[in-house]
Amino acid sequence: MIDIEVVYAAVDRQVLRAVSVAEGVTVRAAAQASGIAAEFPELNLAECPLGIFGKVVADADSRAVQAGDRIEIYRPLLADPKEVRRLRAAKATEAKARNT
Repeated sequence: MIDIEVVYAAVDRQVLRAVSVAEGVTVRAAAQASGIAAEFPELNLAECPLGIFGKVVADADSRAVQAGDRIEIYRPLLADPKEVRRLRAAKATEAKARNT
């Protein structure tokens, strides 16, 4: 057995769980074994992106966890970050034009 952590941050609260899993278990299986999905009914662990220490795991169904890993469960993005930056830049340019 190896010790890992599984974390999930909802809009209103965060959960960090220490979990012991068998060696060779996949990232997705470890996230499911944590029991976090039971606390968040809106969470679909079969489809949501997962990461380890801030880096997205491309194939969470085949990558095995290692001792000490912190698996992060990511929420879907509400807005595209590139679009948000573009809108913010356009708004700043517009404000600058009004002030000159």
